[in-house]
Amino acid sequence: MFDLTGKTAIITGSSKGIGKSIAMQMALQGAKVVVSSRKADVCEETAAEINKACEGQKGGAIVIPCNISDKTALQLLVDETRNQLGKIDILVCNAASNPFFGSMMDIPDEAFDKVLNNNIKSNHLLCQMVIPEMVERKDGSIIIVSSIGGLQSSTVIGTYNISKAADIMLVKNLAAEFGPHNVRTNAIAPGLFKTDFARALWENPEILKASTASCPLRRIGEPDEIGGAAVFLASQAGTFVNGHTLVIDGGSTA
Repeated sequence: MFDLTGKTAIITGSSKGIGKSIAMQMALQGAKVVVSSRKADVCEETAAEINKACEGQKGGAIVIPCNISDKTALQLLVDETRNQLGKIDILVCNAASNPFFGSMMDIPDEAFDKVLNNNIKSNHLLCQMVIPEMVERKDGSIIIVSSIGGLQSSTVIGTYNISKAADIMLVKNLAAEFGPHNVRTNAIAPGLFKTDFARALWENPEILKASTASCPLRRIGEPDEIGGAAVFLASQAGTFVNGHTLVIDGGSTA
């Protein structure tokens, strides 16, 4: 039910953290995964780690660096994946930006634009690029990594939360439009995880204490606790899941 042998997956922002976890677990289930982020050297290190873990198995990784803020780079990511691996079965939009921490009254225009462009528009563009072939085959899985920030307010990452709420609605609309073609679109909404991206929310002991106090599991999440959920959504096990946001937060939003 969880086998991904013969599948090809593009995973943005997959050189570390949650994206790396997703790439690793999909590869271990037999998928050929594209490790992609801005820094080629870090991608190469991650791909080597994945290929070592998959040695002797069917899954593995290649590297195609990409800056998600550049539409041309996004198209090159898709085109080069097709050149090297053929069809694209799975798209995971994980890469995102959050360049500002503080009141929405103080966020500069350029930071606001960057958050919306990288966290919403880039996902929309990638979906436009891969959905047609999925529709033609009558099969495909798209996963957008949102956040529990898309479900609740914040006094310090408000614009980021706006973008993640938009991702959840992007998922619902794509699910409604392309579900009839057996293209399934879902979101994963992580809570607080120990990643470099969320460092501002867990590196400060007081903020971390306040965040985990409302979590029934009383701890922060680890990136490896996300990969299995993505495998579920992309595999035979998740073929009747569409338009859903899977919250993985230790119960914080409960």
